[in-house]
Amino acid sequence: MEDKIIVYTAQNCAQCKMVKRFLDKAGKSYQEIDGTIEEIRDALKEEGFGSFPVVKQGAIAFAGFRPDELRKLV
Repeated sequence: MEDKIIVYTAQNCAQCKMVKRFLDKAGKSYQEIDGTIEEIRDALKEEGFGSFPVVKQGAIAFAGFRPDELRKLV
């Protein structure tokens, strides 16, 4: 079974909306998590992420709206 796609987002984040729209259009389900919650934001920072959205699936992890990387997930 393939790993679930997780999208960490922030409110009023245009790139977050673009990622969700891309996945919705591709018919891929994902779990959206509020990345602005302090503990989550701190954990993402420790992993080297400094902006939203952060998209993760298994060993794949990247930040921002990256159609090239999103295509690998769909």
